[in-house]
Amino acid sequence: MITGIDSMEILNQAFEAARTFKPMSQEQTAALLAKTVTVAAKGEYELFKISDRFDSTAKNPQWLG
Repeated sequence: MITGIDSMEILNQAFEAARTFKPMSQEQTAALLAKTVTVAAKGEYELFKISDRFDSTAKNPQWLG
């Protein structure tokens, strides 16, 4: 996904990231998940997943009909 393209420089940066992408190994993935498991379990930094703070539909139930 390429988002937030506000200049050709940013678009070219995104193309370069796609062109040079290399997936992490299983070991690298496991190490990253181990480092983040505690924080991820709490949802502390992803309020959109654990609250209705960013949910416009929750604040406007009439939209559901």
